[in-house]
Amino acid sequence: MPKPVEYQTEAPKQGMTTIARSLFEAEVIEQIRTVYDPEIPVNVYDLGLIYDIQIDDEKNVHILMTLTSPMCPVAGILPGEVESAVRGTPGIGNTSIELTWDPPFTIERMSDEVKLMLGID
Repeated sequence: MPKPVEYQTEAPKQGMTTIARSLFEAEVIEQIRTVYDPEIPVNVYDLGLIYDIQIDDEKNVHILMTLTSPMCPVAGILPGEVESAVRGTPGIGNTSIELTWDPPFTIERMSDEVKLMLGID
């Protein structure tokens, strides 16, 4: 007797394409850019506080960030503000923020536009 044909009722899951991942990362970055360092009138992304953004196929996002110094007065709230902003990205999965001090923040991490705005050569 021939074996019955089995039908797939659900399409196999495929990961995000490189283009889709890049577009989604750009959306996440735009959300991060809404968070400003309270002592410097610059958003935390352009200031250079975001070291890495990892996005998986389910649009879960993990962000590695630092602060301008370990004694930063907003150390207790700024990572939470970044996480809240990222959660506003349409279609986002889970979000997590990891705070690191290695490597330490330096002004070289700032974008050229920020350096120019702050008068740093």
